[in-house]
Amino acid sequence: MAHTSALASHGAFPPLSACIELLKPITWFPPMWAFGCGVASVCVAAPRWPLLATGILLCGPLVCGTSQAVNDWFDRHVDAINQPDRPIPSGRIPGRWGLWISLAWTALSLLVASELGLVGFAATALGLLLAWLYSAPPVRLKRNGWWGNAAVGWCYEGLPWITGAAVMSMSMPTAAVVLLALLYSTGAHGIMTLNDFKSIDGDLRMGIGSLPARLGPRTAATVACHMMAWPQVAVVLLLTCWHRPIFAAVVAAILAIQVLLMQRLLRQPRELAPWYNATGISLYVTGMLISAFAARGV
Repeated sequence: MAHTSALASHGAFPPLSACIELLKPITWFPPMWAFGCGVASVCVAAPRWPLLATGILLCGPLVCGTSQAVNDWFDRHVDAINQPDRPIPSGRIPGRWGLWISLAWTALSLLVASELGLVGFAATALGLLLAWLYSAPPVRLKRNGWWGNAAVGWCYEGLPWITGAAVMSMSMPTAAVVLLALLYSTGAHGIMTLNDFKSIDGDLRMGIGSLPARLGPRTAATVACHMMAWPQVAVVLLLTCWHRPIFAAVVAAILAIQVLLMQRLLRQPRELAPWYNATGISLYVTGMLISAFAARGV
């Protein structure tokens, strides 16, 4: 602890490994995947590879990385209870470096977003705003699991999906693309609820109203399952109405497997939430991409 205090008092640079850990690369996949789904959902004469690469960089390492840094900075007291080995509570990122990194990554994200035109820049600005509102007081949306999870679901799924479609097609996405993005964003609310199971103890002690803390593990898991399943039912119905029967059947089969996995999850929700995140969520995002391809030409 004395070494950590010395680092903080002298303003020493944190190690690169701790900075990368703060940005949590493992969390970059969902928005990058959603951006790819947006790209897959539109028909273009030729791929615009530079914009594709810029969009993926922006959605993952930059905007999502910013949201993780911001969250860890404002959650440092909760993390000291739940996950004291994280970079900030452990002292590997000393002093106010967590805040400086959050601000610098926000500015860098906006700078890169300027390469994606007005729509890309506006979407990035909205995503960053929601990231700060989610974690930072006085708003701190995460204090209410209903609103906080909705904001994250939109930032992780809907916003990058619609942005990917708009950037690639150089036009506003079709109603079909927007509907799919909104539905899968709604389902992501349930994913975020399961993700909150790991921090129940700290949330209860610090007064953060995540759904597992607010409703209890079993009720929260039941809500999460419904939030994930019903939007996919709506996707299957839409694909059927759009005369995409094969796509609808595949998404329905993927959903059926998820429902079977949910039955096991509900028996021991707190213990099995990480297991479902590794199994059921993989099926969920697979259905996203299938649905995106189905939306072409609708």
